Amino acid sequence: MEMSITEGMMSTGQLTLDELAAEEPLASVTFVIVDLETTGGPATEAGITEIGAVKVRGGQTLGEFATLVDPDRNIPAHIQAMTGITPGMLRDAPSVAGAVASFGEFAGDAILVAHNAPYDLGFLKAACARHNLSWFPGRSLDTARLARVALHPGEVRNCKLATLAQYFDSPVTPVHRALADARATTHVLHRLFERVGSFGVVTWSDLRAFVSRVSTEQRAKRHLADDLPTGPGVYTFVDAQGAPLYIGTSRNVRSRVRSYFSAAEQRARMTEMIGIAKRVEVVPCSTALEAQIRELRAICVHQPRYNRKSRRASTTWWLQLSDEPAPRLVSVRATAEAFPDSGWGPFTSRGVARAAAEFLSSETGLRTCTPRLARTPAATSPQCLRGHLGSCAAPCTRDGDRDAYADSVRRVQRILAGDLAELIEAGHTRMTSYAHAEQFEEAANLRDQMSVVVGVSERFHRLSALRDAGRVVAAAPDGQAGWDIHVIDRGRLVAATHASSSDDARACARAAVTTAEDRAVGSTSTTVEEMSLLARWLESPDVRLINIETPMAWPSYAGSRMFSTDEARADRSTSSRTSGQQGRPVGPAPGVTTVSRLRLSDAS
Repeated sequence: MEMSITEGMMSTGQLTLDELAAEEPLASVTFVIVDLETTGGPATEAGITEIGAVKVRGGQTLGEFATLVDPDRNIPAHIQAMTGITPGMLRDAPSVAGAVASFGEFAGDAILVAHNAPYDLGFLKAACARHNLSWFPGRSLDTARLARVALHPGEVRNCKLATLAQYFDSPVTPVHRALADARATTHVLHRLFERVGSFGVVTWSDLRAFVSRVSTEQRAKRHLADDLPTGPGVYTFVDAQGAPLYIGTSRNVRSRVRSYFSAAEQRARMTEMIGIAKRVEVVPCSTALEAQIRELRAICVHQPRYNRKSRRASTTWWLQLSDEPAPRLVSVRATAEAFPDSGWGPFTSRGVARAAAEFLSSETGLRTCTPRLARTPAATSPQCLRGHLGSCAAPCTRDGDRDAYADSVRRVQRILAGDLAELIEAGHTRMTSYAHAEQFEEAANLRDQMSVVVGVSERFHRLSALRDAGRVVAAAPDGQAGWDIHVIDRGRLVAATHASSSDDARACARAAVTTAEDRAVGSTSTTVEEMSLLARWLESPDVRLINIETPMAWPSYAGSRMFSTDEARADRSTSSRTSGQQGRPVGPAPGVTTVSRLRLSDAS
């Protein structure tokens, strides 16, 4: 696979730092606007899948850079669905080291621009450090941060790239592909330059000073962070009446809270919140995971008005087969505490659940009409449209094929149980046909629908396995010869502790189990979001299981591996996967592999 690099006819000579210091106008400065697609997560754990960049000066494009990248790790199903980048597309792509080195040659010493720059540039910096590359990202500009300063409060609903691109009438729509998003960011950058010009910003040093402004409220409240702990914990900004305004978490509470009073914090709602806050309350935690869980629970309880995420973490949508002679898929609202045994999900909204129900019904021949049908329909019962079209066996009429409809129900039941093989095979065949017929929009729509179903199936079986595992005791190294130890009961964190390098880790684990919430007395309710956090932590490569009541297993047909590549689809087995990596057991199921106690010393 070759990288795509195009250069215009204009000179590509770069300005030196001395020239920039001499107040060179922005029109003479070379910028490289870059966007990355990744496997998701922090730069220390995730990988780059695509790099796209546009080099500009004085409003003119000097060149473009685009390449797919082999991240040397799995791409989660929801990331594949969002970007359209699959492992098969990256088979011949350059490595991260090769791609970043080539991008460095393209960028040179130009100023790097990205939307939410700390994230994208964090990946580039991590790659340069990891592979000892001679090029390293230098000066940079964050268009998201610039927009928060340059635009009036309420002018846009948020400063996401898609929102700004639409607001500024960008000819390119961000589509979660690197070059397209870089082009959209370039348009946004130029429109923002027009805005800041009215504030007297004409040079790079002017722009840096403009972006780095600290509000009066931020400056006046810096003392709130002075006496806070430096370890992991949950912090809460509180108003004069003691009501929580905003709840957050960090591995270093003092450092994180201090950042709210610096130029790095440019979110309008956070600046407003800081102006109202009177104090910061902290709940110290033993581990970062405990802090994340406590933050999630606190947000659910207090519903602070300046938090946007996790405020409805206890409410989810599910699909169920209705309890009637001719079942159909219906969407139901539930809490994770009720984790419906007959439900399949969770979905992020009722609309997404209904769309999935419509897709599964159309693929299996299940009815979508809403009347509750009698066991024996009346002779005069009208046939619905899907029955007329032959899309279902018409159980709504006396002449309907009841056996054929029962087969449709069984197909849906297999899908809900985790067997997506037939669905995925049929989907791949149809997508190939669409592609050969150059019906690319239909192929993309089908891909997106299948990705949603595959992602939900994988999530459902992961969470079900965690819930059914009972009590799980596990530990992860803290990077300083110590251990973070957690006790999980049916998907709820019930105890956490930290064992330093001088502590007896096994004794600390036993003490954590002793002090854990009593299953019969303590609350065992949880949320889908909490279970997802715990499942993600348990699946981390460094985590070691100390004890588990029931093996964690889910069908091999249920996950994104089935959907990703032809090789994966060809490499099927009828086994289930049992949770674990490295020292953790992995083997066939159903239930033949028991995850027994592992010694913490095994991880060394």
